[in-house]
Amino acid sequence: VQLVESGGGSVETGGSLRLSCVASGLTFDDYAMGWFRRAPGKGREGVASMRIGDGDTWYLESVEGRFTISSDKSKRRIFLQMNNIQPEDAATYYCAVRDWYDGLGMSWTYEYDYEGQGIQVTVTA
Repeated sequence: VQLVESGGGSVETGGSLRLSCVASGLTFDDYAMGWFRRAPGKGREGVASMRIGDGDTWYLESVEGRFTISSDKSKRRIFLQMNNIQPEDAATYYCAVRDWYDGLGMSWTYEYDYEGQGIQVTVTA
């Protein structure tokens, strides 16, 4: 399985970015796919996730209403629309995928099965 992220960069506070992640080599019948981030000196933080089978979603409370996760018709590409970006959103963002039948749902307590290389989001004043 390979996950490739794109769309990161530098944005002013209050601005928007759209991250994209395309998956190849997936063989899961149903899966959770989403985004987590790591900021300097901090641990992994789940940001948003989606169950591809039924479209159910989960968001980190601090991004709810500002970020939206979605997928395309192929269900192999997901997006993270980030609006009203704040300085605390600056981090490296990673795409991740988990077999739904692992029984772990969309929880970020445990690592997902696969993750991408990460993409940087920088927020300027």
